[in-house]
Amino acid sequence: MAPLEIIEAPDKRLTTPAVPVDRIDDALRAALDDMLETMYAAPGIGLAGPQVGIPKRVFVADLGEQGARAPLFVINPEIVWRSEEQTTAEEGCLSLPKQFGEVTRPARIRLRHLDREGETREIEADGLLARCLQHEVDHLDGILFTDRLSALKRTLIMRRLAKAKRQGGRGGG
Repeated sequence: MAPLEIIEAPDKRLTTPAVPVDRIDDALRAALDDMLETMYAAPGIGLAGPQVGIPKRVFVADLGEQGARAPLFVINPEIVWRSEEQTTAEEGCLSLPKQFGEVTRPARIRLRHLDREGETREIEADGLLARCLQHEVDHLDGILFTDRLSALKRTLIMRRLAKAKRQGGRGGG
């Protein structure tokens, strides 16, 4: 396994919708393992293919509690149900380092996907897991969390990122 470079906004690869996976093979599983290692090293709780230059509909996540690892490998996800109830919470993103914003999303979802062996799975999620899954599916659709903020907040975040890059840092504060 090898850590991958995380692409940062405003890179156009982050706003390009990912293509479905048509074949699950050892190369894809190796890429998923590399993504997981990259996510852990960052550290983060989710990482989508486009964030590391893999333009496929794949992501990894891990919301294991108390340091226990519980990796989730998601291929070709589809949100098949969303609650009417909404919830708002702060989100961040490894592709927008040190930037955060309050995002409103459905409180509960049902996600259908393939696992790393090609088996169809469904996850019913609420709380942080539901938020994480929706955030990662957004990445696969070319949507960043900042796209769900007001224009003013989005502009402020992008200016801070640009300033940090000019100064040779990651993301600012």
